[in-house]
Amino acid sequence: MNQAWICPTCGTQYEPSDAPAARCSICDEERQFVPPTGQQWTSLAQLRKSHMATFRREGELIGIGTAPSFGIGQRALLVRTRHGNVLWDCISLIDDAIVDIVNALGGVKAIAISHPHYYTTMVEWSAAFGGIPVYLHAADRRWIMRSAPCLQLWTEPTRKILPGVTLIRVGGHFEGGTVLHWADGADGKGALLSGDLLQVTLDRKFVSFMWSYPNYIPLGEKAVRAIAKRLEGWRYDAIYGAFWDRVIAADGANVTQKSVARHIEILQREAR
Repeated sequence: MNQAWICPTCGTQYEPSDAPAARCSICDEERQFVPPTGQQWTSLAQLRKSHMATFRREGELIGIGTAPSFGIGQRALLVRTRHGNVLWDCISLIDDAIVDIVNALGGVKAIAISHPHYYTTMVEWSAAFGGIPVYLHAADRRWIMRSAPCLQLWTEPTRKILPGVTLIRVGGHFEGGTVLHWADGADGKGALLSGDLLQVTLDRKFVSFMWSYPNYIPLGEKAVRAIAKRLEGWRYDAIYGAFWDRVIAADGANVTQKSVARHIEILQREAR
C-alpha cells in the first residue's frame, strides 16, 4: 500500500511508497541508532490510533508532546507573538484534535526546526495549517526524507522569520543546527529555544553539547567554541530545551558561557 512510512525510532516520515526502505537513513548513522531488534516502520494512521497529544505550559510557552512517548521523545513548543505564532521543532503525531487546539491558541504562521532528528512529519504539519512555511537550514538538506514546496531552506547565519523571532545557525550536533531567539521571551529579557543543540541538563544548571546523545559521543572543542561564538551578542535569560521540564528559567546567557568553559575543561583534563 502506498503511504508515507514513519520510523518509530526517530519519528521521521518518508516519501510515500509501496513498501518502506530497508533502513532509516536518519537512524543508520552514528548520531542515532537502529535498535538491536531491527528496523521497524509505522504510519500516521496507525500512530493516531495508538498515541495522543499532550499539551501543557512550559514557562511562558505551550508544549506539545505525545503519549505514550514516541520516537526520540521531544516535545514541540508553540511561541505566541503579536505577529503570529511559530511552532518550534516538531513531533510525529498530527491529528484533528491537535489542529483544533492549536487553532484555538491562535494558529501557526510558520514552523522552524532545530535539526533533522526533529523533522518528523513536518510536511503533514504544514499541510494541516494551510501549507505554512517550514524553515530548515540548507546545510542539512541531505537529511530531508520527504520534500515539499513548503520547505524553506535558508543559508544565512541568521534568519528573521517574524518580528522578534530569529533563527541562528549554531552548528554542532548537525552542521545546520539551529536555535530560535525570541526577543520578547522571559518578560522581555529574551529566550533561546535550543532543541538539543544546547541540551539542558537534568539539574537545570548547565547545558551540554554532544555529537551523539544515544551513543555518548561528546562534541569536540572547536565545535563548542563555534557555538559560543555564534551566540555572542544575543541577549537571553531563559533557555528551553527539547524535552519536558528541560527549562533554565533565568541567567541563560551566563549559563551557556559557564557550560562551554566546563565542557572544554573536561575535554582537556589530563588523566588522573
